[in-house]
Amino acid sequence: MNPVRLLTCLCLVLAAALAHAGPKIESWQTTSCARVLFVENHSLPIVDVQLDFAAGTAYEPEGKAGVASLTQSLVDLGVSGMNETQIANRMADLGAQLSGGVDMDRASLRLRTLSMADRRDPALDMLTAILSRPTFPAEVLEREKTRMVAALKESLTRPDVIASRAFWAAIYPAHPYGRQATLDSLKAILRDDVLAFHRANYSASQATVAIVGDLSRAQAASVAEQLTAGLPSGGAMASIPVVQLPAGGEQRIAHPALQAHLLLGLPALRRGDPDFFPLAVGNYSLGGGGFVSRLMKEVRDKRGLAYSVHSYFLPLQQSGPFQIGLQTKKAQAGDALQVSREVLADFLAQGPTDAELHAAKQNLIGSFPLRLDSNRKILENVAMIGFYGLPLDYLDRYPERIERVTAADIKAAFARHVQPEHLVTVVVAGE
Repeated sequence: MNPVRLLTCLCLVLAAALAHAGPKIESWQTTSCARVLFVENHSLPIVDVQLDFAAGTAYEPEGKAGVASLTQSLVDLGVSGMNETQIANRMADLGAQLSGGVDMDRASLRLRTLSMADRRDPALDMLTAILSRPTFPAEVLEREKTRMVAALKESLTRPDVIASRAFWAAIYPAHPYGRQATLDSLKAILRDDVLAFHRANYSASQATVAIVGDLSRAQAASVAEQLTAGLPSGGAMASIPVVQLPAGGEQRIAHPALQAHLLLGLPALRRGDPDFFPLAVGNYSLGGGGFVSRLMKEVRDKRGLAYSVHSYFLPLQQSGPFQIGLQTKKAQAGDALQVSREVLADFLAQGPTDAELHAAKQNLIGSFPLRLDSNRKILENVAMIGFYGLPLDYLDRYPERIERVTAADIKAAFARHVQPEHLVTVVVAGE
């Protein structure tokens, strides 16, 4: 081959490989035993930091559902020597942003700051104070409880919320993943409960620190040490019980809404399970690919039974749910449910066609770079890798793992994880 053409081909291959390469992730432990993951990125003068704690709703004590969310919401609303207004004003003066959230497995705190030392260092000092010296003021706690109670009361009138709560309770009937805040459980939470939950779960041994942005490795190590030095040492991370599959069944809940809300599913997938890749590719064809998915074509396009229908897998520390969801007119609920079940049964029996498999791979691989096109998106992925203990080359190998999936892999993985006899169905506002 002509040397110029050979060089051109090699450059194209290299460019394609780089286009799909994930960020370089470095990892180490702090002296307080917190795990750190770091991606150096000098393209913007920004530093993003996320701390994840094993402090999600699955770790709430019996009778205290809601304490995980309440603790997370209060942690940055008062520190030693500063109230919530002073904290907010200080962060605004620095141009920094604080945020966070709670899910079943983890509670998160995130900081975005400019990387110049005169902005970065005071912002990190503020985050350090929030992590190590929260005061949980009694009057703020009562206000936040009142706000959460009011929000829950309002949400319990909505058919989508009613359906979701019933679905989670049904697929996790005796598991912490099915535990949900109630008006009574929120009202019963005391300041001592918040202090105890924070002390037990916001410890260095249960923390993962993800750092992405305009820092050197040495600077990132210093940041991680600073943020975790004041955390309680804590003990071993508490474990979430293994999920048992529920008995299949159907639950119908009356509601005056004009649209029926339908959910079908079961516990299906743990984070880190190698079947994630065939399930992800297969689910794109089943219901995750929008207008090209089978559910959308059969339920909406051919029969007009719903405006939208979807399916997804949500991997968690223990088996997270597989779910099919849609809304339809009350009078059509039975037909929409039957068609959805038939589509799923056919997919389980036959798997995807060659055309569906090709389209799914093209989309998942082609769109993969968009999942890493900003510091914030890189941070989300790196934090997930760190918290769930996934391999550091997870993002590098993602396109390759997707490309290797076969139709037989998909059929076998769905057979292992989606067992029809355990499917739970919830219908709200159906006739």
